[in-house]
Amino acid sequence: MFNISLLLVGILAGGVASLCGFGIGSFLTPLLAFKTCTGIAVAGVSIVHFLGTAFRFWKWKQYINRQVLLTFGITSAVGGLLGAVFHDIFQNVILTIIFGSLLIFAGFTGLTGISQQWRLKGPVAWMAGALSGLFGGLVGNQGGIRSAAMFGFDLKPQEFVATATGIALAVDCARMPVYFVTQWKEILNIWPFLVFAAVGVLIGTELGVFALGKIPEKFFKKIVSGMILLIGIFVLIHQ
Repeated sequence: MFNISLLLVGILAGGVASLCGFGIGSFLTPLLAFKTCTGIAVAGVSIVHFLGTAFRFWKWKQYINRQVLLTFGITSAVGGLLGAVFHDIFQNVILTIIFGSLLIFAGFTGLTGISQQWRLKGPVAWMAGALSGLFGGLVGNQGGIRSAAMFGFDLKPQEFVATATGIALAVDCARMPVYFVTQWKEILNIWPFLVFAAVGVLIGTELGVFALGKIPEKFFKKIVSGMILLIGIFVLIHQ
């Protein structure tokens, strides 16, 4: 039953990620943590996240905004590497509460339109990228914060998701080697769980890519903001 749950949640996570640019780690990490500790769940889900993100990247690569990818994205990857190095040390309830609260704030500002007044340029964009990547390495849920920060760039829906996907892929490439070096035995022990989760994510990704093309642009930011808010509430409840 747990494997079936991973498959179904993986489908949901893959679909949400294709629509919003995040969601795989947010949904699967807490579920997998029921069977193992949070640190190992973060490391294991990073493999599933990489597979789903790489597939999504292949689907949307022609829409990537290279300028955002090479500024915001580079610092996200650096932050992801640092977070991966320290994720076992700083895994605690306080960090989870801060993270969930930031998601709720970001979702609220997106739904109310406040975030539309923000524009990220220069050092501010680089700093926002580093912080979102750092959370990705620490708690395996950097996507919501990253997407909220990316509202500061004027991107169309396909461009938004494609660029967020490219950045997520860079973060995965930076953090996964650290997980493999430090926790490869623990990751190997949970490989059946990861297979079911990965199959679900790939199915959900395909469904989500199709659905994104049907969403009117005027509703896109509201949908993403609402998802960020819901995940923030989920994170706080789960902790």
